[in-house]
Order: sequence, then structure tokens, then C-alpha cells
Amino acid sequence: MTDTASIKSLPFEKALAELEEIVRRLERGDVPLEDSIAIYERGEALKKHCEQLLKKAEARIEKITIGPDGAASGTTPLDVAE
Repeated sequence: MTDTASIKSLPFEKALAELEEIVRRLERGDVPLEDSIAIYERGEALKKHCEQLLKKAEARIEKITIGPDGAASGTTPLDVAE
């Protein structure tokens, strides 16, 4: 069972590092089946947590707009589809 409360409190860098370690362990193939299932489920939860944190960060980023004179004239929301 995945402890989602502990995952939700992780900062992005720690969650990503743990997710990378899970991938390495699974790729090695030396983890027993039951353990593989448990760490895979935790990996899924970590992946979702990282995605949520990235979406929140993207929502906070703004793009600086430049006026005709080359000076900053304001900000607009970042359009990540560009």
C-alpha cells in the first residue's frame, strides 16, 4: 500500500529522486514480485505528485513582455503550448 500522505509532503526534487531510484530498482530486475508491485505503486503515486507540482509551478510562471522601445512593459501568463 502506498503512503500518499508522505508523498504529498515531499518537495519535487526528493520525489523525483525517489522515483528515479524506483525505476533503477525495477530495471535491474532483482526485486521480488510482491516488492516490485509495491514499489511500482509508490512510483505511480510519486509520478502523479511530480506532475501536480510541475503544473502548479507552470501556473505561477509569467512571461515578461517587451515594449517597442525594448524595455519590459509588463507580464503575461506563460503559454506552455508555444
